[in-house]
Amino acid sequence: MRLPSTPLASELTSTARSTKTPLPVPEQRVARGILDTSVIIDLDTIDIEALPVEVAVTAITMAELAAGPHATIDLAERARRQDRLQRAEAVFDPLPFDNAAARAYGRVYAAVLAAGRKARGARAIDLLIASIACSQQLPLFTRNPTDFDGLEDLITIAAVEQR
Repeated sequence: MRLPSTPLASELTSTARSTKTPLPVPEQRVARGILDTSVIIDLDTIDIEALPVEVAVTAITMAELAAGPHATIDLAERARRQDRLQRAEAVFDPLPFDNAAARAYGRVYAAVLAAGRKARGARAIDLLIASIACSQQLPLFTRNPTDFDGLEDLITIAAVEQR
């Protein structure tokens, strides 16, 4: 059985060095986090150091990836999307939208409304992903941080740039 999170890189190791030469302090990477669908789609163009050491995806992201090949008539693009889906399925055991996520959705929904934003329609998928991040108390890494405006008090949103 696969674990619900996958390590992306090994821990930093140290080697003996002169005490007169200070070592640069590497920026600490977050230990665990959830990757939004946008990050999975662009994963080949993202610096791995910008992501948590252990990553997870949600069942909602897997559903979006499963819909992807059906959302285009371009055969080459369909093949790319199918390949992305199959790779994700092979690597991740997604976090479910469970009872805890359903309860968190109420808080997420209320926060979005309080921020004066719509909580239905196309945004609903993003909010379901955010609900899982909220219930798991994990940061959410996304290429589209504005999709999660208004949720800053509930979850940590980490913007991810392409290299």
